[in-house]
Amino acid sequence: MANPPFIIIAIDGGAASGKSSSSKILAERFNLLHVDTGSFYRHITYELLRLGVPHTNLAKLKGALASLDFSTRLNGRSAQMLIGGEPASSEIRGQNVNDHVSHYAAIPEVRHTLLGYQRGQVDVARQHGFRGLVMEGRDIGSVIFPAADFRFFLHADPAERAKRRAKEGGQDSIAERDRLDSSRKASPLTCPAGAIDIDSTFISLEQVVEKMSALIAPKLG
Repeated sequence: MANPPFIIIAIDGGAASGKSSSSKILAERFNLLHVDTGSFYRHITYELLRLGVPHTNLAKLKGALASLDFSTRLNGRSAQMLIGGEPASSEIRGQNVNDHVSHYAAIPEVRHTLLGYQRGQVDVARQHGFRGLVMEGRDIGSVIFPAADFRFFLHADPAERAKRRAKEGGQDSIAERDRLDSSRKASPLTCPAGAIDIDSTFISLEQVVEKMSALIAPKLG
């Protein structure tokens, strides 16, 4: 009997577009490893700020990046990044990280440092018996896994996303994050060519997930 397929799903989109919620539901529904790359960038931002490394000092930044040791542990179905064996604290969702994460994420050296680690989550998923992985972020379908089995791009009206983020208790500026992430030279936020574009402004999370599931389920048999 042939081995069951192992699939990779890439979900990109701006803040509060629905990618985190839909990714988690898909992970549960299809036994996939959920990978939130946004939390990786938040964790590394927090660590660089803790070390007193400004995003404007490239020499100091390179040295700090070279000293960081990354590993992964599971938190339910989600991959949790450890730096120096330590998980991220709740402070990665705080205002200080919100204000700086897009600046660090725009630096090519930071993105290059995380590139191999992010792709390595495939091995983590296989080792733990998952049927695949669903990775969410801003450059997954364009840079990390351009040949993913499924590439989705979620978007919604900025005002609607701002309402969602406020309801979640988030403090980051949707418009400013969009501007910085879309205009950076290294791996900008954009809908990859050939990706499945879903506008979530006027449809529910359940409807978004059903659109994705209808395509994914036949692949997994």
